[in-house]
Amino acid sequence: MNQKRTFGSLLTLLGIAAIIYGALGLLGMVALSKINSLVPLGVGLIFFFAGISLVRATGDRPA
Repeated sequence: MNQKRTFGSLLTLLGIAAIIYGALGLLGMVALSKINSLVPLGVGLIFFFAGISLVRATGDRPA
């Protein structure tokens, strides 16, 4: 597996985790205020879309 594709997958998974954590903060299920929960939500969105675009841009090479 390509290193860029692996890093993109890792960024995507971290983004999903941060989005879930930020959403739980917005709903009040985690010890974050509503304003402070926007930070992990924003970072998660950045990581998620960066990871998705990295995976899409990296082409497969035939073995």
